[in-house]
Amino acid sequence: MHTLSVKTPRRECFVDITREVARAVEGTDAVLCTVFVPHTTAGVTINENADPDVAADLLAHLAELVPRNGPYRHAEGNSDAHVKATLVGSSVQVPVAGGRLVLGTWQGIYLAEFDGPRTRKVHVMVHRG
Repeated sequence: MHTLSVKTPRRECFVDITREVARAVEGTDAVLCTVFVPHTTAGVTINENADPDVAADLLAHLAELVPRNGPYRHAEGNSDAHVKATLVGSSVQVPVAGGRLVLGTWQGIYLAEFDGPRTRKVHVMVHRG
C-alpha cells in the first residue's frame, strides 16, 4: 500500500491526485487500484480534469445542497463537511492495465476537501491479478 500526503489550500476544494496515484501503479502487474481517504470530512471522486470549472460547479452545487450553516446538531461547526464527504464517498476503484490507470480521456482522480485547509492522507492499494 502507498500512502500519499496531500495538502489542501482551502476549506473546500478538489485536488487532482491522478499523477500521484498513477505513480503508485506504474510498472506493476496490478489489475485494479483502490484509492481510499481515511477521513470523515474529505472524500475521493473521479470526474473531469480538463476544465477546472467542473470542480467549481461541483463545489457550488454541493454548497447549495448542504449549506455550511444548516440546522445541524453536531457542535464542531463542520457538519456540512461530514455530509458532503458522505455524498462524495471515501473510495474509488480504477482498473489498471500494463502498469497504467485505465481512465477515460477526460477523467481524473480528486481528493475532495470539505474541512480544510489540512494535510490529508490518501491510501492507494494496488491489487494484483
